[in-house]
Amino acid sequence: MKSLSNKRILLGITGGIAAYKCAELARLFVKAGAEVSVVMTRAAQEFVTPLTLQALSGRRVYLDLLDAEAEGAMGHIELARWADLVLIAPATADFIAKLAHGQADDLLSTVVLACSAPIAVAPAMNQAMWADLGTQANLSLITERKISVFGPGIGDQACGDVGPGRMLEPEQLLHSCADLFETGSLAGLKIVINGGPTREAIDPVRFISNHSSGKMAYALANEAVAEGARVTLISGPVSLPVPERLQSVDVESAEEMLQACLLACTDCDVFIGVAAIADYRPDEVAAEKIKKLSDQVQISLVKNPDVISEIASQENRPFMVGFAAETTAIAEHGRQKLVKKKLDLLFANNAVETFNSDSIAVTAIQANSQQDLGPGNKSAVARQMLRLIADQLSKNNPAEE
Repeated sequence: MKSLSNKRILLGITGGIAAYKCAELARLFVKAGAEVSVVMTRAAQEFVTPLTLQALSGRRVYLDLLDAEAEGAMGHIELARWADLVLIAPATADFIAKLAHGQADDLLSTVVLACSAPIAVAPAMNQAMWADLGTQANLSLITERKISVFGPGIGDQACGDVGPGRMLEPEQLLHSCADLFETGSLAGLKIVINGGPTREAIDPVRFISNHSSGKMAYALANEAVAEGARVTLISGPVSLPVPERLQSVDVESAEEMLQACLLACTDCDVFIGVAAIADYRPDEVAAEKIKKLSDQVQISLVKNPDVISEIASQENRPFMVGFAAETTAIAEHGRQKLVKKKLDLLFANNAVETFNSDSIAVTAIQANSQQDLGPGNKSAVARQMLRLIADQLSKNNPAEE
C-alpha cells in the first residue's frame, strides 16, 4: 500500500448509520502516520459522539461554521488550507446533492467549497436511494469536478434491504485514500535526526557552545518528511522555525541530547547524527554568575558522552548515519570516524565553509566506497543524502517477491 505518512486528512462525517465505522477509520489513518482532523455535521452527532472521534484522532473535532475560537472566526478557511485530502464518509444522498450544486450551509460543505486539495466521498445509503436518477445525476456532476467516489459496496443494509449502498470498510477506504498520493522513497520509515549545537553551562549566564546553525539537520528533516518518513527532530538551540509534520524535541546540553536520542531511537529505522555536540563540559557549574575578579579564570572540563557511539552500540540499533565536520584531511578523518563509531554511512564536510552557510559540499563515505555530493543548497544536497540512505536500506532489505 502507498503511504499516508505525514498527510493531513480531513474526515468529514455526515448523518448516516455507517458513521460508526469512522471511529475505526480515524484510528487507521493515525496508525498509518497521517494527521486527522474531523468535521461532523449536526446529524452525524446523532450516530457517533465527537468525544469518540477526538480521542481517536488526538485532535479537536470541528462542529460549527460560526466558531469564535477559530482564527478570525473563519474555521472553514483554516481547515481548507490545512488539508491534503478531504474524505467525506459516510457521504449521504443529501450531502452528495449539496456537493453537486455547490450548496454551503454548514461547516463541512463550506470547507469543501473553499478547499483546493483532493476531495473524495464514500457513499452510504439505501439501495433504492443509490439507484435513484437524482442521486446518479448528482454523482455525475461531482465526478466532473474531479471528486473521487469510493464505493459503495454491495450487501446487507441496516434497513433490511440487500444491494449497492453500503459504505466501504475502513481498511478499503484507507487504501483508496493512500492511492491518491505518490509514495516517497522513505515512506513509513521512522527517522530520528539530531541537529544544532549544544550549550554546556559554566554559570547561570555563560556557556560553552559552537557555531552550528542547525540548517543541515533542519533541511534533512524537511526533505525526509517530504519523502514520507515519520521524523523526530531533536534540536539544540537554533534560530530556525520548527518544520511542520514532524515531532520536535528541544534540548540544551549534551546529556539532554543523549537522553532524548536514546528515547527516540527505541523503535526508529534510521538515526542521522548531524548535531555539533560539545565534546567537553565544565566539571562544575557555578551556582551564581562568576565575577570578573582576576585577569585569568581556569575552568576544568570533563568529556561529554558520545551520543552517536552510544546509539550505535545498542543491540537493535537503527541504520546509523553520521557527520564529520573537519578542517583538514576531510575524507581521511571522516573514514576514520566511520570505522571508529561503527557507522553505516558518514557525510564529511569542511567545517569552516559549512557553519552558518546555506550551501554545502560533502563526501559520502561507506565501508567500500565514497562519492562527492554538492556543492549546492543544503536542501538540494539533503535530497541527495536521503536518496543514498534509501538506496542502501533497499539493498539491506530487498523486497520479497
